[in-house]
Amino acid sequence: FPEMLSNPKLVLVQGTLNVVMKQNVTLSCLSEPGSPPVRYTLFKHNQQVSALNRSDLTPALFTLTISSASDVGEYKCKAEYNSSRGGKYSNSLNFSLIEPISKPVLSSPTSQAKKGQNVTLSCFSENGSLPITYLFFKGTQNISPQKTMQKREAAVIFLFIDSLSDFGTYKCKANNSFPNNPKYSDGFNFTLAEERSHSQPLIISLGLILLLLIIGFALAIPFLIIPLYKASE
Repeated sequence: FPEMLSNPKLVLVQGTLNVVMKQNVTLSCLSEPGSPPVRYTLFKHNQQVSALNRSDLTPALFTLTISSASDVGEYKCKAEYNSSRGGKYSNSLNFSLIEPISKPVLSSPTSQAKKGQNVTLSCFSENGSLPITYLFFKGTQNISPQKTMQKREAAVIFLFIDSLSDFGTYKCKANNSFPNNPKYSDGFNFTLAEERSHSQPLIISLGLILLLLIIGFALAIPFLIIPLYKASE
């Protein structure tokens, strides 16, 4: 009599559970103890994908190619004897599709700043699998700890404009679990806002007063000269 089958173990032997398009993965299914021959069937969401017979105690190997979003999801395998009904099911493995991120956009509510001002920068990548990690730079120097966003929202940092050197070019980098695919934003520059001098209103007022005096004096000249001219006749 064949030895009673145990629940088989489904193991990933090649690839990762987070997959990209056109990636190959290999699954191993084995029931031990068990007496060969054993039939192994691979299922995806209770639909049969493939089946293999094993006449020895070696595992059944199933190689899959992820060619569309319908290829990801939950997989299980079943072990059974050909002469028996039923069978035993394995643990499940769940594959998730990783999408590359889009180029992030670096922005700020204001493009002008002056020394002594607080400003904000936000970095956002519209597409790509979550979570997404953002990093901010000024030139080639990292200016903040990395920020990992679990939701589809922008990463924000706060800056203090302390000197003219803070008006350089800023960039941000976005990265997710898609392999070797970091994306950088375009550069962003703050421009120096013109600061109005506190003495400027006073200068304008004095100028207006002087102008009024000149006009008043010009208007008064005829009234001063005519009496003098008549007195000299």
